[in-house]
Amino acid sequence: MSDSPTLVDTTRSEMLKFRTVRATFIGLATLVVLTIGLAVLITIVIRTNWNQRSLADKLAFDPVATSLAGIFFAQFAVGVMGARFITAEYASGAIRTTLTAVPRRVHLVLAKAIVLLVTFFVVSEAVVFAAFITGQSIYRSGHLPSVSLADSTVLRAVIMAGIYLTLLTLIGFGLGLILRTTSVTISVYVTILLIIPIIVNFLPSSWQDHITKYLPSNLGESMLSQTPSVRSFAWGTAALLLAIYCAVIVAVGAVTLVRRDA
Repeated sequence: MSDSPTLVDTTRSEMLKFRTVRATFIGLATLVVLTIGLAVLITIVIRTNWNQRSLADKLAFDPVATSLAGIFFAQFAVGVMGARFITAEYASGAIRTTLTAVPRRVHLVLAKAIVLLVTFFVVSEAVVFAAFITGQSIYRSGHLPSVSLADSTVLRAVIMAGIYLTLLTLIGFGLGLILRTTSVTISVYVTILLIIPIIVNFLPSSWQDHITKYLPSNLGESMLSQTPSVRSFAWGTAALLLAIYCAVIVAVGAVTLVRRDA
């Protein structure tokens, strides 16, 4: 055990592994296309149809949310990438070699989590800022209402968008640790983000009020919201809850890795 690599060494190894896999660049490219590409598409459509909108729609227009709408598609891409960072090793059998090289399994989990956290925080923030700036430029070119990062609430919403994607990446990773197979992990991840909210909509309204605001996708909306409603948490509370979900899922995944055979 004394010859096992340190956490720093393991993190460097995992970062190298992450950077040299072709799927990493495909996934990151997908994240860019979904976030920025959809921002361009959505904002151009809104600019084109602006004069046909009702007065009520114009008054309710949110230039921040619409320019960042792509993240609610990108959230599936980051979850898949987070999951595959561990499930791909189980699929190929490489996990046995990894665990032989890194017998301290908690170190392996921490190293992989650090790689994902750093990579996706940097990339996600860069992408959402680019999407926001592009969207606002399109709105200004059509003389539509637009906002600036000089507004502290706007800056906070954009930063929170990147944090939301980062936390979802780690949730996908944690689920991958627990479930081990890519297909099952993706199915559970999609169920959590997409299917469960649909099911909740069929519940009595009194139940919806108490359940909806705790769902990860709704927490993401609350993190980005500039005007929280009575049916949602304030952005700080929403971010804290999602971070707790993330920590719990990754912790359960770590325990699962430690206790189960590869």
